[in-house]
Amino acid sequence: MSESPQIFTLQQVVSSIRKTIEERYNRTYWVKAEMHKLGRTRAGHCYPELVQKEEGKIVAEMRGTIWKHSFERINQRFMQVVKEPLKEDTTLLMNVKVSFHEIYGMSLQISDIDPNYSLGELQRERAETLKKLQKNGLIDANQGIDFPLLPKRVAVISADSSKGLSDFMKVINENSWGYRFFTLLFTASLQGDQAEHSIIAQLNKIKKVQSHFDIVAIVRGGGGEVGMSCYNNYNLCKAIATFPLPVLTGIGHSTNLTVAEMVSYRNAITPTELGDFLIQAFHNFSLPLKDAAKTIKVQSIQAVEVNKLQLGRTSSSFSAAVRGALGQEKLILNGAKNEIKAGAKERIVFFKERISQVERSMVSQGKMSLQLQHAQLRRITEQLSLHTKSSLLKNKNTFEHAVQSIRLMNPINVLKRGFSITTFNGKTIGESNNVKNGDVVSTRTAKFTIESEVITTKKADE
Repeated sequence: MSESPQIFTLQQVVSSIRKTIEERYNRTYWVKAEMHKLGRTRAGHCYPELVQKEEGKIVAEMRGTIWKHSFERINQRFMQVVKEPLKEDTTLLMNVKVSFHEIYGMSLQISDIDPNYSLGELQRERAETLKKLQKNGLIDANQGIDFPLLPKRVAVISADSSKGLSDFMKVINENSWGYRFFTLLFTASLQGDQAEHSIIAQLNKIKKVQSHFDIVAIVRGGGGEVGMSCYNNYNLCKAIATFPLPVLTGIGHSTNLTVAEMVSYRNAITPTELGDFLIQAFHNFSLPLKDAAKTIKVQSIQAVEVNKLQLGRTSSSFSAAVRGALGQEKLILNGAKNEIKAGAKERIVFFKERISQVERSMVSQGKMSLQLQHAQLRRITEQLSLHTKSSLLKNKNTFEHAVQSIRLMNPINVLKRGFSITTFNGKTIGESNNVKNGDVVSTRTAKFTIESEVITTKKADE
């Protein structure tokens, strides 16, 4: 008879596991992991989710613990070094102790986090992105685009609740010069893991309607180095560098430029400064235009005055010359008038006699012409009568012959001679009105009509 198996309680098992872990992992370790969720409670304790990713996939995951007093100390150091509090979705170097609790299971108790490591990770990614962009010749690609004379139509990429967005809109919409901008917001996440994909997705949307915009502005509120890590991402920086419109950035109070700011057409420390840049672009166009308008006005007035003086002098000279010319022409005209008057009387007598002679000659010639025309008209009348009778007789014979031919060509007469006519759909059958098997055709004879169905057709040469 076999011995009964040894039975342990669940508490005995988990207590044994705890003791084993405590004996095996009896010291602290420095662990690199991404803090996916901070999980802070009302009591001030944190239970972050720690993950490790490779090629975008989670390959390890574990729960962490940061007690309230440790979190406050760590957070204060981050504010001093990184210039912003501890945040989710950042890669951290943590000093941890492996812990196991009978109820809550395995976790990493976090006692410290090195803020300098977070800064180092940012600088490493920044350097790698810059190297790839330089290798592909993209560093100055966006800056080589022609900037519009008046950047009126602005596609804005920002979070709809961003303080930076409200500052930017206030500057360009409430300017005291009355400059008017058209803006359209493309909402995106501006920090964390989702920022890269979110901003690139909105850039792709804008690219499809790029003809409706002059520039793109990416704006967000202030933040520290860690919160700006997405702006060193190669894919995002490449999308900005190769964008077909000038991309302007105003993404916060950062002491070190991110790569996204370096490859953009223009970067500003704050959204407010970016708005001021656009206002200045309008100034650069407006002020020379106003100066030109003033110059044109002054020069126009001067030109009018000069021409007015020249016109006055010319008018006086012209008036004197006209009066002199009119006086001279008046004398010449009076002399010519007297000469014409004397010569006109002689010419009138001469032409009066000529007219009488022509009149007598025309009367004599007219009578002779009428007699000749009258004789010729009688001859033509006699000839016309003879030709008309002959022509009518000839036309009558031709007409009767044509009538007889038409009667002979009548289809009924043809049919009476034993012929027939076959039609399809009221038309004779031919190349343009062919038939096929199953069609019903009509055959007309002199006395009756036959309707028949086509069984087969053959060409004449078959």
